[in-house]
Amino acid sequence: MSARRRYLVCYDIRDPARLRAVHATLKSRGEPLQYSVFVCDLDKRELLALRFDLGQVIHHQYDRVLLVDLGEEDGPSRFSFMGQAQPLPHSGPTIV
Repeated sequence: MSARRRYLVCYDIRDPARLRAVHATLKSRGEPLQYSVFVCDLDKRELLALRFDLGQVIHHQYDRVLLVDLGEEDGPSRFSFMGQAQPLPHSGPTIV
């Protein structure tokens, strides 16, 4: 099994139907931090599947999805909050 890594995923989707589909896709694989911002702990296979699924939903000329690799999921936290802090998911195995 490959190591899991933490990704910050942000999106800007112009169409409401595609926006809901992208949100649902990410909600099934990660935790929302803010509107249009998710944190997802994924292995290589899960990352490829997420990229494929998002690629099927978005309009590649108009929409935008940003995936930022934050390193190993159990590595040091790279998050710093100002104002109301959002609890981050705890690392550990995901049972589906």
